Amino acid sequence: MTEWWYVNAHLTAADGRQLSLFAAFFRIINGKRPDGSFEYAHSLTWGITDLAKKEYVARSFVDANAPAIGLERIKQGQGARDERLNRAVSEVLRQGKVPLPDRFFPGPVNVPESQLALDYGGMRFEKVKPGEYRLVVGSPEGPRSPVGAELTFVLKKPPIRHGDDGVVRGVHGEDMFYVFVPRCEVKGRVTLDGVAAEVTGQGWYDHEFSDAPRQRPPDEKKPGSDLGVVAWNWVSAQLDDGSDVSVYDLVHSETKESKGRWAIVIGADGTRRAFSEFSLTPSGQWRSVRTFECYPTTYDLQIPGAALSLTVEAEFGDQELVTVISKPAFWEGRCQVKGTCDMRPVQGLGYVERSGFFAAETLDAFFKSVGEAVRESVQTVYPLELTREHANTLVAVPGRESVLDGVDLKQLARTLIAPVREITDRGGKAWRSYAALACCDVVLGDSRKFAEWLAFPEFMHVGSLIVDDVQDKSDVRRGGPTSHLKYGEALAINAGTAAYFMGERMLKRSLVADDIKLQLYDLYFEALREGHAGQAIDLDGLEAYVPTALDRGDVASLEQRVLAIHRLKTAAPASALARMGALVGGGTPVQVEAVGRYFDALGLAFQIVDDVLNLRGFKGDLKQRGEDLTHGKVTLPVARALGALDHKARLHLWALVSLRSSDPAIIGEAIALIEKAGALDGCLDQARKLVEDAWLALHPLVEESLAKVMLRAFGWYVLERHY
Repeated sequence: MTEWWYVNAHLTAADGRQLSLFAAFFRIINGKRPDGSFEYAHSLTWGITDLAKKEYVARSFVDANAPAIGLERIKQGQGARDERLNRAVSEVLRQGKVPLPDRFFPGPVNVPESQLALDYGGMRFEKVKPGEYRLVVGSPEGPRSPVGAELTFVLKKPPIRHGDDGVVRGVHGEDMFYVFVPRCEVKGRVTLDGVAAEVTGQGWYDHEFSDAPRQRPPDEKKPGSDLGVVAWNWVSAQLDDGSDVSVYDLVHSETKESKGRWAIVIGADGTRRAFSEFSLTPSGQWRSVRTFECYPTTYDLQIPGAALSLTVEAEFGDQELVTVISKPAFWEGRCQVKGTCDMRPVQGLGYVERSGFFAAETLDAFFKSVGEAVRESVQTVYPLELTREHANTLVAVPGRESVLDGVDLKQLARTLIAPVREITDRGGKAWRSYAALACCDVVLGDSRKFAEWLAFPEFMHVGSLIVDDVQDKSDVRRGGPTSHLKYGEALAINAGTAAYFMGERMLKRSLVADDIKLQLYDLYFEALREGHAGQAIDLDGLEAYVPTALDRGDVASLEQRVLAIHRLKTAAPASALARMGALVGGGTPVQVEAVGRYFDALGLAFQIVDDVLNLRGFKGDLKQRGEDLTHGKVTLPVARALGALDHKARLHLWALVSLRSSDPAIIGEAIALIEKAGALDGCLDQARKLVEDAWLALHPLVEESLAKVMLRAFGWYVLERHY
């Protein structure tokens, strides 16, 4: 059995502020106890929208038995589609915890059978008397504490049956009964930022439930369940002509097959009209920087039988509620509604809920979405068509905009911006940009305040790639010609170098205290210094240190020099970005250092795995197998092999590497020697130990959260990648 009680309200505070609120109480049967009684699982989500500040405060609560339930669902194949995510979540659940932002109910849950008086750990929804209900929600946790609401809902329209005279399809494939009241008078108090305000407005009430599951004979086939694959859009709208609209549209998240859909139009007098023929078309896009999921910002609702045409538009995009209850999140927010009914203009307020349309159900898909977000951010900061106003933000400072007098903006875009966009627009591994925002969240900061930071790690990284390609005389970058081949070496070097300075522009705009900003500058320029030091050593090469390894098989110093290049070029910049994120997230000095060391380990591991894949082959032949050998590079596998092989084999391997050959037979012979020495497996073992040791140091310093789950899974993603 599934049962839920839901309310929303659009409210005006005594000081004129416009607020909206929703709350949803859930109860499902989780199994049977030995005495034959049912065991239930409960959850509660609620959120408050502050229109003036464009802020969204949301909370999610679960039962104390949620960890056991979660582990069982993962065991039954109802977890994430990525085994690494399930592994990371299971580590949390086995501790008897749930990851933030989900929290345990602060007290016991009580649902009386004889009356509607829900008590979910002190948060309540109850029937006070006929036609009147009371809602109490709150949370003392977090920097905005306390937050919550105490509201009374007085019904102003009769209950309305949804669907087919009350029968609707549930997300598990079961039949459910669904009744709602589209108009309520609401008054009470909402608390935000610790300040309570008296509010009045209008509300909505839904109640839906299914019957308890019947016991089937052992030989009866169990029907299939749509659990985990049903997605839906739900709309409520209260219009200024006194009419109301409720729409739900369930679809299979993969096949898009309809799983049930109804539109109900309620007249000002409470009359009900039901329609199964309608269209609900999403458009627009807002992307979360916490889950990197995309959500529509506008819906076009057409109900021809009701002569109703409505546009439902989000007041602002950031109304996402992150929770493992609806992995990884759902969107539930206040919307403006405008359109026509019987050719007459109507308008009003509404709520939209969108859940289950997840594009990033695996880490591969997640980082694809991160990459898309990074490119969008870069394109916003570095547009190919410049306005004078935007050019000022890139080059000038307030009060000295005259430095751009006489500048041809098209020429500036072609020579400064296009060489960088040539590379960024092709994609690439976006984990550096992810690092800063993830580390802000893992210390319980709010990465949404630093969405622009998606771009600046990419500027730093791509700037170095453009210059590196000139220095290395490379022809291909990210599947296309290098920037200097298209724009010439001089313009490429200048544009690549200029890209470094974009970090300063974005850091300057960050809304943090000056002392924090100074630390951010130090970290950013530290990363640039370290990266250039590593590049200097890499350009010079390590061949001069090979003779000692060949003579005595002592490769300890050679391995350290290889790792030094990896640390300076890859690990140190990633570590600096992680520290910057943790710093603006309010992390303690110990936390900031720990996340920095974790990403230092990840950066080293990333390059070690890259060295291994270069010899074993990248998935999809992303790079030519043995490319490092063709360039005669001393990589970690080569150094390790020189230390493990006998003297004759060492000399032969180095002779093959020194040929700098692209002949597949020569490359294959060299790889076989490195494999025979156990160097590739040894490198992977070293990478795993680096990451695991750094994680064990970070783990006790930060609370369990979805951000922490993602960082844990990301570590395995780096170690287990094939491209």
